[in-house]
Amino acid sequence: MSAGRSGKRVADIEPARLGLLNAGAVEAATLAECLAMDFAALMRAVLPTIGDDAIATMERAAKEGISRRMALAARLIHGRRGLVTLGELRGHASDIVRGWACFMIGTAEDMSLAARLSAIRPFADDSHFGVREWSWMAVRPHIAADLDNAIALLAAWTAEPSPRLRRFASEATRPRGVWCAHLGPLRQQPDMALPILEPLRADPAAYVQDSVGNWLNDAGKDRPDWVRSLCAKWSAACATPATARICKRALRSIDRKG
Repeated sequence: MSAGRSGKRVADIEPARLGLLNAGAVEAATLAECLAMDFAALMRAVLPTIGDDAIATMERAAKEGISRRMALAARLIHGRRGLVTLGELRGHASDIVRGWACFMIGTAEDMSLAARLSAIRPFADDSHFGVREWSWMAVRPHIAADLDNAIALLAAWTAEPSPRLRRFASEATRPRGVWCAHLGPLRQQPDMALPILEPLRADPAAYVQDSVGNWLNDAGKDRPDWVRSLCAKWSAACATPATARICKRALRSIDRKG
């Protein structure tokens, strides 16, 4: 894949490639491509009857961060089309469009947490890296608002055959996380999440291992002794390469402070 087609910098993206992205004809291959996209143009291409006011709103938000633009697009689509549009967007070729669907699920009112997590499952298991990130980001405020219930529901996901779903259970509940608000209760009481963490302590997928290690690295910034103790317990009870990899990642910030 050439740098001109899907470079790591916005400036590297060829105009023809950008045109395909803005038309919703292809998925973004890099974060730079996601950042370079014109959401107003994409919305016009994907939903041509949504209305000029919605397009104008997206145009005015062109300089906002991508997370804000994702959420705004979802609110505009939900406000004009409702959740019935989810089926149309879920199978779209554009990862950004599928991401809008994620945030529509997050925006929807009068939906239980169980129903919201059920609706987000196809996106949590999406083949595209970006959609998988949008999926947990879109529902994280609802996880934060009902944390005990969320942990109980997501604990069941740790037994899913798909590593993407298992990883979602960990990533969506990280105490600090990336590009999202912290979960204060889990910063102070990380043991609340043991129903999710324990089943993943020797997960065979590196994708899941990285998330669990990052989860514990987050926790170690507030509760280093707890993380050390848990890693020692896991290492003694489950001496596998997977557990060793998780613990190494979990302890990296603690060891650095040393």
